[in-house]
Amino acid sequence: MRVLVAYASRHGSTEGIARRIADDLCAAGFDAEPRKVGQVSDLRPYGAVVVGSAVYIQHWLRDATSFVMGHHAELAGVPVWLFSSGPLGTEDVDTSGRDVFEATRPKEWDDVAPAVGSRGERVFRGAWDDHLPPVGIAERMLRLMPATRDSMPVGDFRDWDAIDAWASQIAGELRQLESAGT
Repeated sequence: MRVLVAYASRHGSTEGIARRIADDLCAAGFDAEPRKVGQVSDLRPYGAVVVGSAVYIQHWLRDATSFVMGHHAELAGVPVWLFSSGPLGTEDVDTSGRDVFEATRPKEWDDVAPAVGSRGERVFRGAWDDHLPPVGIAERMLRLMPATRDSMPVGDFRDWDAIDAWASQIAGELRQLESAGT
């Protein structure tokens, strides 16, 4: 089965997760291909799709949301999974006492997940390199705020074991669907 792992990434962290998921699916025997959402116009070659985006202030990048909503009819006809990357640091609870994975869950998922019949959604920790140039005026302004330095620790916090485990779960579900003939 051919699997698309489509992603929207500003600085490369989400792209890295998408590539890892695609590599894991390939290792499990699937023909998986990571591609930027803006480079995908035809979903017909794919039997399943995984879509991911970076999250900023609880929102998926606009390109990812536009991709999913623009292709929602086609996506509803194949197995779909959604992921995001966003929380930074190693804390499981934010300064308000909320679970960081729930607190950074993209608001768009409330509409996107049911529209495509998502089989699962996951939030993964991201990575942040403050030496990369800011993308857009909002990010430029955000970096100037003193509170940002505290809330956006520098480093790679991606949990590769969790990413691999989720990709393995997807591969297992795809095998079940193949054996059931759906």
